Amino acid sequence: MKFIDEAIITVWSGNGGRGCVSFRREKFIPRGGPDGGDGGKGGDIVLKTTSRKRTLYQFRYQKHFKAKNGAHGQGKKKTGKNGHDLIIELPPGTLVTDADSGKVITDLVKCDETFVLARGGRGGQGNARFKTSTHRAPRLAQPGESGETKTLKLELKLLADVGIIGLPNAGKSTLITSVSSARPKIGNYPFTTLFPSLGVVQTGWAEPFVVADIPGLIKGAHKGTGLGIRFLRHIERTRILIHLIDVSAIDTDNPLHAYNTVNKELAMYNQKLTEKPQIVVLNKIDLPDVREAAKKFQNAIKEKQVIIISALTGQGIENLNSKIIQLLDKPHE
Repeated sequence: MKFIDEAIITVWSGNGGRGCVSFRREKFIPRGGPDGGDGGKGGDIVLKTTSRKRTLYQFRYQKHFKAKNGAHGQGKKKTGKNGHDLIIELPPGTLVTDADSGKVITDLVKCDETFVLARGGRGGQGNARFKTSTHRAPRLAQPGESGETKTLKLELKLLADVGIIGLPNAGKSTLITSVSSARPKIGNYPFTTLFPSLGVVQTGWAEPFVVADIPGLIKGAHKGTGLGIRFLRHIERTRILIHLIDVSAIDTDNPLHAYNTVNKELAMYNQKLTEKPQIVVLNKIDLPDVREAAKKFQNAIKEKQVIIISALTGQGIENLNSKIIQLLDKPHE
């Protein structure tokens, strides 16, 4: 599935209901005055960010949105019901601009932000409003105001929900290839990945999420060694991290060497990166004679749950996706 980070949509707020022309008609009251009620207000178009949405995929097929019109006024001075507002849910990080002028309308960065994009039209006044001392039987009522029409460009500015970190050759590109439609270059040599690659993961039972495959880290990455600065700049924008470790490259005398090397670079670049939720994953478990190294790593990293996978064969991928969904479904801080 193509990653949808841009969309053009058209919205209409609701029209106001028209006012009513009516006169009081009751027995023994031959000259009842005007009693036409006002029309109801049209519904607004409201944008709201939610953690349930992580891409603009919903707008691939639905591009037109209209709020409800206000109901017309009635006799006995009954005001018509207001039209219901239409709430359009967006992922946090969505920039909303006018599609024609390019003018920024709003930048919705945080979760649960709301923005009234288009106001519904006001309801027209009924003829009871136009009664005066000299005009006792007005047959005039106002039509409702029309709602607003806007054509918008939506642009998702967040890079990804999940960033894959690790040393070069940990299998990051193979992992993103196995779980998504992304097809980054794969090779058995350092820095096969030269640019971030995005992939959308569809589990079939949860909202799709976006994974970024980014160049591997080496010692000194926080100073720009290798492709470090380019990489670290991108993961500042992700919500959670997958720390991928090549189980076949684990030093059994110092099993946490690769793990500590990467985390040290994160901390030296920006301490906040170490505070992101991090899923520790041992990859390449399909290779022979790696079980002992995996066991030593798990024993050494007692405070964290470790997920064991083979990105090549698909072993453990479903378990990994479940853990990712669990973390992504938690409310944003």
